[in-house]
Amino acid sequence: MSDDGQDGSLKVLVVEDDPVAADAHALYVDRVAGFRTVAVVHTAAEARRTLERTPVDLILLDLHLPDGHGLALARSLRAAGHQADVIAVTSARDLAVVREGVSLGVVQYVLKPFTFATLRDRLVLYAGYRTSTGEATGQDEVDRALAHLRSPAPAALPKGLSAPTLERVTHTVREAGADGVTAASAAESVGISRITARRYLEHLVDAGRAVRSPQYGQVGRPELVYTWK
Repeated sequence: MSDDGQDGSLKVLVVEDDPVAADAHALYVDRVAGFRTVAVVHTAAEARRTLERTPVDLILLDLHLPDGHGLALARSLRAAGHQADVIAVTSARDLAVVREGVSLGVVQYVLKPFTFATLRDRLVLYAGYRTSTGEATGQDEVDRALAHLRSPAPAALPKGLSAPTLERVTHTVREAGADGVTAASAAESVGISRITARRYLEHLVDAGRAVRSPQYGQVGRPELVYTWK
């Protein structure tokens, strides 16, 4: 990871308390053309020290840090005159936090766990926003510049799957925790057939949101258990 930025790449600081996740996020960033990770830190204090000596364009910011909330860090950075934009990375789904973040320069939110494709799409949008230059000729051009910050439209579900049912199946898997669910138990919980439940569970696996593993019983074939990733 270099911090010179001489190739014109947007310089990114990754702030994430989990070392494994931090390294993964840095690798994701470096896979996107036009972006370069210049440093990886695990606390708010490390982030402040790094920014004192290394200017960055974008901060990939975990909101739950061991020495404070990520938005408190963003607020202190703004007060100190740092102008880097922020993409918040969090498992929190509190919309009040989202609204607060907007006022502090948070341009995107990425919910954990996420795939490379999810972060890539948001970085590409952010790059489009950053490269909008010159003077707008009218309202349409201003709208187009701001549209770069909007998230891409959700991918269409496979034929036969519905968003409300997917949400119920997702909730069932998440609530099961480490024990996971089988197609039969998910079907009973949601009120759908076992075959239908398996289709939704496999979709979650394909989307990188759940993992499947065999559960061996006394006799017969092993049963698949699906666990939230």
